Amino acid sequence: MLPNLFLCLAGFILLYFCADWLVKGSSALARSLGVTPLVIGLTVVAFGTSAPELVVSLVSSIKGKSMIAVGNVVGSNICNIALVLGISALFQPIVCQKSVIRRDIPIMLAASFVLLVFSLNSRIGTLEGLILFMGLIIYIITSYRFAVKASITPMSHEVPFADTGRGGTLFLLESRPRQILLIIVGISGVICGAQLVVDAATKIMQVLGVNEKFIGLTIVAVGTSLPELATSVVAAVRKEMDISIGNLVGSNIFNILCVIGAAAIVHPLQLPGGFRESGLVIDYSVMILISLLPWVMMRKTYTINRLGGGILLACYAGYFAYLLTVAFQS
Repeated sequence: MLPNLFLCLAGFILLYFCADWLVKGSSALARSLGVTPLVIGLTVVAFGTSAPELVVSLVSSIKGKSMIAVGNVVGSNICNIALVLGISALFQPIVCQKSVIRRDIPIMLAASFVLLVFSLNSRIGTLEGLILFMGLIIYIITSYRFAVKASITPMSHEVPFADTGRGGTLFLLESRPRQILLIIVGISGVICGAQLVVDAATKIMQVLGVNEKFIGLTIVAVGTSLPELATSVVAAVRKEMDISIGNLVGSNIFNILCVIGAAAIVHPLQLPGGFRESGLVIDYSVMILISLLPWVMMRKTYTINRLGGGILLACYAGYFAYLLTVAFQS
């Protein structure tokens, strides 16, 4: 058990430092490209931190475990907003751009409703998967075009940098290849760190005699959101708000359009027991409600304060309690 504790600690350390590099590289890349950090958070960072969900759902789809593939995305989306955004707001109130309220969160909600409609017949087929994936391509192209229109002045002749937040020391990124390398290393590190934490924590739970169902509802569900958690908290602490909120909203959009879309293309997703009978209708409803809360909180002030963060965390605690009740009743 002691080796697993050390592995768990090592995973968290890896998560912190690699999330730090990911935020630095993303912030510098955005500035060197002449676009806002928001578009990088909504695309590059969001896709990178959604890699665990993509891998889990693709493998589950190939093995015919559709419920895991779908449940992984729905649970992760709830966790990203209620838990991760809630914790991030407690560290530092989250301020967002108007475009997040007017465009990105509505797109996240629309994607959630489309997924709900596609799931009503207890099956997400290849055609539905293709529609979702095409939606992802349109979203990326549209986001980039909007970002170019609202872009900051390119700094092609200046050395991009990111503030480390430690006494004003500057972390210099001398070239675009180095910025991209830092992003790649950061994404790889947060994924590896998350896997270390999940594997070690799972083994610790097994040693303590906790059943596998409880492990799946807790460690695995939160584990696939650890990259988003590490990246968003570090971004919030460094006051890179656009990367923090962009990472979470973008990850949720990617989870539905890319992860579910790709999984359904690989193998049609059948929902065992039926969409309503299995209780997924409740999970989908919670996902949509949780996705709506940030829009309600930010629509006037464009800010989620610490009170808002506490409300989001309370919502996750309530949902978690519901999951535990259902798990131990079945």
